Amino acid sequence: MKQFPVIAITSGEPAGIGPDICLAQAHHRLSCRAVILADRGLLAARAALLGLTVRMREFDPARAPAGDELELLHVPLAAPVTAGTLDPANSPYVLAMLDRAAAGCMNAEFAAMVTAPVHKGVINDAGIPFTGHTEYLARLTATPRVVMMLAGGGLRVALATTHLALAEVSSAVTRDSLEETLRILRLALQRRFGLTEPRILVAGLNPHSGEGGHLGREEIEVIIPVLNKLRQEGMRLMGPLPADTLFTPQVLAGGDCVLAMYHDQGLPVLKYASFGKGVNVTLGLPIVRTSVDHGTALDLAGSGKADAGSLVTAIETALEMVRASR
Repeated sequence: MKQFPVIAITSGEPAGIGPDICLAQAHHRLSCRAVILADRGLLAARAALLGLTVRMREFDPARAPAGDELELLHVPLAAPVTAGTLDPANSPYVLAMLDRAAAGCMNAEFAAMVTAPVHKGVINDAGIPFTGHTEYLARLTATPRVVMMLAGGGLRVALATTHLALAEVSSAVTRDSLEETLRILRLALQRRFGLTEPRILVAGLNPHSGEGGHLGREEIEVIIPVLNKLRQEGMRLMGPLPADTLFTPQVLAGGDCVLAMYHDQGLPVLKYASFGKGVNVTLGLPIVRTSVDHGTALDLAGSGKADAGSLVTAIETALEMVRASR
């Protein structure tokens, strides 16, 4: 298992590019067994649409596939699929893949799970409350708090808050939540990435980190007290740093990871540096989970123009995390 980890790959929204990139990754040489969770007929139909010849074989834990075979764990669709056209009827199918992959990771059938993109809107249209993979997997594994981190372009950027309206961010950044986030982040960088004493660059919430209280008091009342407390315990924390100058080479050279206060504070910079090659990592789970850094790209589904680069990088990152785990 340590030499050839079995990694589960959920194919995501069936009308999007998830099936396309799952088929494309089969042509990459990987140091693991990549098992695609998808409907067998969907993959066959999408391969035909793309003009691909792919040999598929049902996943058998006892027998590894031949080098030119795609290993498949069949999960049945609820309704027929047209590339590029969303159907809420298939939302339970999307979640069933996540449920199966997570269960396999929890019982050590799989070493890690990698997720292709899902469409949050169509899942909610089906009457299923869903804010994202990160939150869903936290509930599924009974994990009280997780941290979302993206890696790519030489950067690691974690988030203190994830999918929240901007108006809700300030009240969500509390002393308790920030302290817990930093503890999870530090431990994950140690256990999953092999960093003995990770250096974390912490962004301020407000412009210029609040300008001494003139542009907001969250730094004074929340962020600085938490950083001072954790520094006394030996954590290597820099900040709060103004976000407009944090992402410069000189500042980044002094850290192993950035903690941004909200989604669009840190991720635009990372995606500019690595889009199509970035990886989304969920930290704090009892399992290893990575994901692509892009969406479902409905307009590209079935066109042959989808790039599997981020999926391949996500698989390789998951493999590195499995091997570094301690």
